[in-house]
Amino acid sequence: MTKPEDHVANAATAAANTVTAAARIEERAERVKQATSDAVDRTRDAVDRAADRTKEAVDRTADRVESSLHNATDRAAHGATRAAEKAEEAKLRSKEAYDDAVDKANDWLDVAREYVREKPVQSIALAVAAGWLAGRILRN
Repeated sequence: MTKPEDHVANAATAAANTVTAAARIEERAERVKQATSDAVDRTRDAVDRAADRTKEAVDRTADRVESSLHNATDRAAHGATRAAEKAEEAKLRSKEAYDDAVDKANDWLDVAREYVREKPVQSIALAVAAGWLAGRILRN
């Protein structure tokens, strides 16, 4: 049989083991809590660094796009200005050519009027001959 002292000793040992186990569980729970907190901090830092790098990359890309757009706009404006200048030059040349043609036509008309005044009979004969020739050509 077992003695009552053995029961007391066994109970004391069990109680001591329970206290020790509880302390170990609490210590391990504290370590898990600390490890989790450290992991969260490291993750937060990594996310912050990644966000900063991403923001910098987006900023650099936006700057490059903006610069490209400015360059393209400048080139387009320059091209439009040159086209407008060329169109203005062509307009001036066309006006000059038109004015020259009108002046020559007026000169020829003046010469023709002068010829008709000086030689009216020959002018009528030439007109009749030209009409007859044009009629023959158009009839065939």
